[in-house]
Amino acid sequence: MQTRTHLLAAAKRLFVDRGFGATSLRDIATEAGYTQGAFYSNFASKEELFVELMRERSKAQVTDIARTLSDPAASAEDILSALEVWARTLDAEPEWSVLGVEFKLMGRRSPAVAAAVQALLDAHRDGLAYCIGQIFARLKKVPPESPMVLATSFMGLSQGLALQRSMLSEVPIGYMIMVFLRSLLAAAPRVR
Repeated sequence: MQTRTHLLAAAKRLFVDRGFGATSLRDIATEAGYTQGAFYSNFASKEELFVELMRERSKAQVTDIARTLSDPAASAEDILSALEVWARTLDAEPEWSVLGVEFKLMGRRSPAVAAAVQALLDAHRDGLAYCIGQIFARLKKVPPESPMVLATSFMGLSQGLALQRSMLSEVPIGYMIMVFLRSLLAAAPRVR
């Protein structure tokens, strides 16, 4: 388990610094302090490792928000507070958004893992859509678009801002997502 954890951490660093395509299995193993054999005893391919890295990140991101959503007594403000914590985490680690762009590109370029990549992205979008729907419902407001469309748009905003790497200190991704979400909530009409 420790070897696997080290390989994932090494891959994250290298994918951010060099990009997915420019990073080899050997690079990942060497960076983690292991042999290629250790790599292959944990992952079948570099693509499989990347899918696992992003799966773990997605799961970690939604844990606190999911906990808040599962509480029927949680108000929209409680959910927004959980999202604010998530946004600060996102802003503290902007490299994850860069990896999100790399991940999407890998899925488009590698037919062998395209289905796994799309499934993970769809699950992330669906979780975000559920969260957005819950916030609007608990505030008794009508969203301007379906929660699915809003979730897809927020994912696109995140990826677009990640590509503006030089501006991330001025325009933090999580902060901007929350600015847009709060603006949409403020402008939304009440449910009749």
